[in-house]
Amino acid sequence: MGKFIFFSFGFLLCVSCSSAKYKDVVYGKSANKEDLKLNIFVPKNSENKRLTVLIFVHGGNWNSGNKNQYGFFGRNFARKDIVTVIPNYTLSPNANVEQMTTEIATAIKWVQKNIKNYNGDANQIFVTGHSAGGQLVTSAVLNPNFGIDKNSISGIILNDAAGIDMKDYLEKNPPTTKDNYIATWSKNPENWYQASPIYFLDKNSPPFMIYIGKKTYQSIKTANKHFLKKLHEFQPDVKPIFINKSHIPMILQYAFPWNERSAEIVDFMKEQKK
Repeated sequence: MGKFIFFSFGFLLCVSCSSAKYKDVVYGKSANKEDLKLNIFVPKNSENKRLTVLIFVHGGNWNSGNKNQYGFFGRNFARKDIVTVIPNYTLSPNANVEQMTTEIATAIKWVQKNIKNYNGDANQIFVTGHSAGGQLVTSAVLNPNFGIDKNSISGIILNDAAGIDMKDYLEKNPPTTKDNYIATWSKNPENWYQASPIYFLDKNSPPFMIYIGKKTYQSIKTANKHFLKKLHEFQPDVKPIFINKSHIPMILQYAFPWNERSAEIVDFMKEQKK
């Protein structure tokens, strides 16, 4: 046990020393005029470089979660020379899905304008999200209402994304007060449509990489199946990567720097540069 504790401490020290963390950087204001903040993880010894950027949006069923819970993700990719940005966003019931997506779009625009100050390359920005974060970041990029130029995003990586065909789900399972779903989605099908990225896929969509847990929720499997069918009209070569994990371990695996997923994502990002 003593050896394990010593190893763990040394491992964590090594990981933390491999990047610099800029915490609680303000990127905008919420609808309630509160500061919106993000954390940035910058690889050490990156001065005078322009490194690839990865924006990660956390999940939590649109009503829970915090950027500070995902430092392991930022440190993991910073160790691989990726400038990693993790924004907070206002949670339901204090915001609906449109407001949340607007905040994520604001974070992306902030990164595009300011990431050069953190040694990031504004022309090489990738976005990713787990669970609800997958819906939010994909909607922010694909739905033109949020003002992101699709061509300005180099790729989208979905990690067991929820809600990417929320219109279909809510038509079959109308929202109730459980999990603040009425506050998040409303009872208006037009809002469900606007918040479902599947309906905004087109020939200009950024390249996709998609992970799905073999043991995840059936609703996520169904939504990803629908999404892939539509995506293949424009990106026929995208093959989902199925991982033998349930929903939460799909993000927790990034706590380990040697996990295969991190290397796959870095390879995907390199491939888009060719």
